[in-house]
Amino acid sequence: MLTELNKDNFNEQTKTGVKLIEFYTDWCGYCKKQQPELEEMGKVWIGQINADNSPEVAARFNINSFPSFLIMKNGEEVERFSGMHKKENLMSKIMHHI
Repeated sequence: MLTELNKDNFNEQTKTGVKLIEFYTDWCGYCKKQQPELEEMGKVWIGQINADNSPEVAARFNINSFPSFLIMKNGEEVERFSGMHKKENLMSKIMHHI
């Protein structure tokens, strides 16, 4: 389940549970290639932040490459990685924190 995040809803949406967050931009070729992998993850909650539209959130986490991912658990960052990833790899990373 892909959910668009921004500065107004980020804290509320990420305060409980294990959440996968993707920072992307519209101009990023790798981000465009990543999108189908995310869409195939079905009912997994994934928050997406367009860093061009929400630069304050990207700056808060010092994001400067795309796509970049955070795994958050109960509102705290527990893992960070960047680059394109297959859905199996993303699922494995999420399951590590559940």
